[in-house]
Amino acid sequence: MSDPFLGHSVPRAPLLGAGALALGALAAVAALRLSGTPPMTVPPSPVAIERALRFADAAGGGVDVIDGRTGEAVAHLAPGSDGFIRATLRSLARERKRQGIGEATPFVLMSHADGRLTLADPATGRQVNLEAFGPDNAGAFARLLAPAR
Repeated sequence: MSDPFLGHSVPRAPLLGAGALALGALAAVAALRLSGTPPMTVPPSPVAIERALRFADAAGGGVDVIDGRTGEAVAHLAPGSDGFIRATLRSLARERKRQGIGEATPFVLMSHADGRLTLADPATGRQVNLEAFGPDNAGAFARLLAPAR
């Protein structure tokens, strides 16, 4: 078998240009990091809607969602459904257990003026930016903001 690339080489100018670009980017990042300049952040948007929520295991493997202030039922998550909500809550509950914190403090679901949706755990200080997981997953939580029917 013969080598199809025999006698063909990569042009030096584009290769050197790509290397210079990569080194320049690394040098710029290093200079900013070493200068102590704080990273740019997006200022927090005001909270438009907020709801305290408790989640309780229901018979048969479901989960009852309860308003943390009024005690009224918000929703019922059927067994095997709403996997994103369950996984997110499992992560937050694991952190509470690790810190030895009970279930007394409700989670806080917030919709911000800029459309972002966050789930906060006031007991641990953790906050999950739900829009980072896509519109379908954020929408699963967004429906819990609606008034109970």
